[in-house]
Amino acid sequence: MQLSFLRPLYDRPGPWCSVYLDASANTEDAHPALDLRWRALSDQLRQQGADPASIAAIERVVRGHDPMAGDYGLAVFASHGRVALSEFLSAPPLRDLAAYTPLPHVMPLLAQRGEQVAWVRVLADRTGADAMAVSAGGVPRRAHVAGREEFPLRRVNPGGWSQSRYQRAAMEAWHHNAGDVTAATVELAEKVGAEVVVVAGDVRATGMIAAQMPERWQDLVVRTDAGSRAGGADSTLLDDLTVQTIAEVADQRITAALDRFGMQEDVGAGLDAVVSALQRNQVDTMLIVDDPSATGELWIGPDATEIATDPGQLTAMSVPDPEKVRADAALVRALVGTDAELTVLGPDEAPDLTDGVGAVLRYVDASTPGRGDG
Repeated sequence: MQLSFLRPLYDRPGPWCSVYLDASANTEDAHPALDLRWRALSDQLRQQGADPASIAAIERVVRGHDPMAGDYGLAVFASHGRVALSEFLSAPPLRDLAAYTPLPHVMPLLAQRGEQVAWVRVLADRTGADAMAVSAGGVPRRAHVAGREEFPLRRVNPGGWSQSRYQRAAMEAWHHNAGDVTAATVELAEKVGAEVVVVAGDVRATGMIAAQMPERWQDLVVRTDAGSRAGGADSTLLDDLTVQTIAEVADQRITAALDRFGMQEDVGAGLDAVVSALQRNQVDTMLIVDDPSATGELWIGPDATEIATDPGQLTAMSVPDPEKVRADAALVRALVGTDAELTVLGPDEAPDLTDGVGAVLRYVDASTPGRGDG
């Protein structure tokens, strides 16, 4: 998981208000329920000593956001009277939460977000296509492609001397329209950095589109005859296939990270090793087991790599006033500050991971600490 979207949270000093709440709008009493939940959270922030300006800034987001259909949640982060980041959650959080802490409490957001896969889906027929794309950051883009060729679009069977001419004209029209759709698909895929391209709809159209995709995209194309552009067509099957395809890509990414971690053998395992590697800007990807009940703490200084399990380590690094913070918050800040990535694991995905944390390293040298240190 790339964490650059969190950078605004570390471009200004804390302390931070972090709020997670169920904002679902699928019942008649949704608005009063949201009001009650927000009042409870704002009271918690006040009790923790949060500044009124930051509470007011979050309230404007909570009360002023555009409601989504169905069940969903909000995550909002503010400091010194300004909201630095607000995110929709695809499902309500495990529980409503309000925290006023030196660093933003982002782990619930990252655990729920999971591996973000950039994707494109094209629903095509022989006249054009409707396409949508979603970036790794969840930003959607849409495109409607109307093919240039309008006649003839059906392979007719007129008989006589003109039959072959009509057949060729139909095939050429389909081919040209498929070319227009392919060009639009590639443009969207490049914009979002797609990791999967689902090409759906009319069998002949999807075949032509897939065949015309540039070589670099060929291995990312998943072709299906599910879905139709006809008015009132049921999209359930296509939606399910799209979700399944994206999930498979995310699972492959997690498996690859675990494989890379396993190949390191005796380095990068456990909290001490990960903290040491972060101090040295050595982490490529950190692995962490999601544990909502975690209460561990670490020590930090002003800079992202000033992170330690003991304040004496920071004192030795000339950090004058080390501060104790949530361990996961300190780890994520260090990842963002060193352009490292994060893989969040379920408890069953890495049951033997020391301290529930590990790191795939950018490099290993003789002084790299790890599991084998005695």
